[in-house]
Amino acid sequence: MKDCYLQQGEGKDLVLLHGYLSSKESFYPQITYFSKYFRVTAPDFPGMGGADALPAAWSVDDYADWTEEFLARRGIAFPHVLAHSFGGRVAVKLLSRGDAFDRAVLVGCAGIVPARGMGYRFRVAAYRAVKKFAPRFAEKKFGSAEYRTLPPLMRESYKKIVNEDLREQAARIARPVLFVCGERDEETPPASANVYLSRVKGSRLKILEGCGHFAHLDDPIAFNLAAEEFLLC
Repeated sequence: MKDCYLQQGEGKDLVLLHGYLSSKESFYPQITYFSKYFRVTAPDFPGMGGADALPAAWSVDDYADWTEEFLARRGIAFPHVLAHSFGGRVAVKLLSRGDAFDRAVLVGCAGIVPARGMGYRFRVAAYRAVKKFAPRFAEKKFGSAEYRTLPPLMRESYKKIVNEDLREQAARIARPVLFVCGERDEETPPASANVYLSRVKGSRLKILEGCGHFAHLDDPIAFNLAAEEFLLC
């Protein structure tokens, strides 16, 4: 499996981990900005961007293992990390294992599974019932729009990823973390960021007004300044 990544700048390493079904290019404003201070490395996760397809249905742990191996291959030790959404899941996993990263900026960080009521349980039961006699119809009718666009292997990986709650892993993090959340983020809302804030000792939270799930792109100036202050302090 070949590595697909961008690298720019000099100095201490800063690794950028993108969101699900996104790519390294989604960090273009950050690569341009932070390469003034750091050697910025932005890989594509396997199965996404320009990277090779997945060899199996990977979990978050599998992506974390791959990231550790990627950093070792590229001679990157104890970097800062800036991660978005799914990339935040991977960063939380690695941060919980020890000193994989120095400082972390996690924007729209996924990994907190919300409480699920009767409506959700009814939809799951309906999906399982329909799948028994009409599997193709069930796959088209149920699940998110994102899920329905995925090929079979990626669907199995997606289910492993979104159903894992990372509260316990977050409580084991001992490195400085800045959580950034868009005020209007509906995928990983401020309530989710506050759960992380309560779990990660000494962490900070920055809410960007008027921004959604892609806060680092909605207002790159405000985001970059907040991240810069945190990473360079």
